[in-house]
Amino acid sequence: MRYIIRYTPAAQKDMDDVWDGVLEASRSFDIADKYVDEFVNEIANKKNFPKSGTPIYYRGLFTGFYSVDFKAYKAFYRVNEEYIDVIRILLAKMDYLKILFGKSE
Repeated sequence: MRYIIRYTPAAQKDMDDVWDGVLEASRSFDIADKYVDEFVNEIANKKNFPKSGTPIYYRGLFTGFYSVDFKAYKAFYRVNEEYIDVIRILLAKMDYLKILFGKSE
């Protein structure tokens, strides 16, 4: 089964922020476009095997989230019956547990 990928409004804004950050660092629209395109493709690679992402655990329990790592970022998603819902896209060095769940490891 091939899943459909959906981005939440927060994930869409996060991806815009990724583009802005890459543009600021590189000063190149082409580089920012390419970076985001490659990231989107990395997420799209999960369409056939959505549970091949990295499972996210908190205190030993699976949270229902998986992640896709891409360079300095992580995309967090959940798998539903027909969809992969991308919830957030965050810098890998951020305290993502606190951002996603209001908790810190």
